[in-house]
Amino acid sequence: MTLLLDGEQVLGKKMKITANLRIESDDMSGQTSNTQTAHKGFKPKTLAVSLMIPFVDLVQLRTIMRLAEATAGGGQLKMYRIVNDTAAAFGIREVQFSDGVSAREDDTLAAWLVQFTLSEKASNPEKVEARRASNGVSSQSAPGQAVGGSGAAGESGSGQELSSFEKILKNVDNYLAPTT
Repeated sequence: MTLLLDGEQVLGKKMKITANLRIESDDMSGQTSNTQTAHKGFKPKTLAVSLMIPFVDLVQLRTIMRLAEATAGGGQLKMYRIVNDTAAAFGIREVQFSDGVSAREDDTLAAWLVQFTLSEKASNPEKVEARRASNGVSSQSAPGQAVGGSGAAGESGSGQELSSFEKILKNVDNYLAPTT
């Protein structure tokens, strides 16, 4: 089994890669025995890698750690182009390390049992979701006029004609408190 990350080969014995696609859904049955579920989308595919590295091949473990700790601009985890048969079968092209890296000593052999997870980046469902037109927000309005118009005190906010009594009150208001 071959595993290349940006052209750098990850070496180890007894390498096993498990691919996983998580499909999120929610139970809609409430308190009934109904089996209805709500589809909530596809989560990024992951590759769980397990392998064994003999103690004498310390450089191989250091290589994995260097790849896992690499960062890109802005401190983000580095994204790798992957070459692997299982990844190709699942349609995974770019990955980054996730969920940590573990290495424990084997009980009988002079070797480390190494495990790590690679998570897909820029997945097809993610690209489709980004291209999908978003639902526009429609403005809501109620019939009638807004309360507390934007005009100054004594002015008609809606541009309607003043009644004769309102004209008299406006003239008195202007006389008592002239506007400058």
